[in-house]
Amino acid sequence: MTRLWALLCFLAALCFAAAPWLVPGFNGYEPSQFPVVLEDPPVQPAGYAFAIWGLIYGWLVIGTGFGLLRRSDDVDWAPMRPPLFASLAVGAIWLPVAQWSPVLATLLIWVMLGTALVALWRAGDTDRWLQQGPVAVYAGWLSAAACVGTGVVIGGYGWMPPTPAALLSLSVCMALSVTIQYRLHRAPEYGMTVIWALVGVVVANGQPFNAAVTGLALVGMIAILGVRGTDTE
Repeated sequence: MTRLWALLCFLAALCFAAAPWLVPGFNGYEPSQFPVVLEDPPVQPAGYAFAIWGLIYGWLVIGTGFGLLRRSDDVDWAPMRPPLFASLAVGAIWLPVAQWSPVLATLLIWVMLGTALVALWRAGDTDRWLQQGPVAVYAGWLSAAACVGTGVVIGGYGWMPPTPAALLSLSVCMALSVTIQYRLHRAPEYGMTVIWALVGVVVANGQPFNAAVTGLALVGMIAILGVRGTDTE
């Protein structure tokens, strides 16, 4: 079964990475997908921040490919593979779902996040940059993306005004990411990726300046960096 899971993870990573080529033109939810039109939701990072997907796709394919070719029977790699496969399999269908239903897509990205975090927790100590590294960056970006997507949906459906929705979502992101990084000191890539997303939020709220959202994002960055100074492992 270990070889089968290795193969399934590699195939899922390939399908996940191929999704943007099969569903081109998606650059976030369109304002027309929501009852309340929001051209620039304050919770959403600047566009450049999404370029990190290129790193995530490539690193996951390389990591799972190495695992298949060189570590297919390695017991240190085995525990993380089932939840990683589940996350990537859901991710492979996420883009077409997002173009059809933002609400369902938001639910799915939380599933992706949950299974990615389980995979990160189970990642072994060998081949760190090919086993743990790509999963940490993937889980870190999903932590931000799940909260951002939730904030956009909350604002887009008028359940809360845009700025309070952003503050609520960023608070959840901060609480989640600080807790995960505190418990997983061995995976600093996780926290650095969340910080990358928060920097994008600060940039996006520079013009016009949104002091509340910018301030909370800065607090989140400082908190994540702060837990790196503790010792839990």
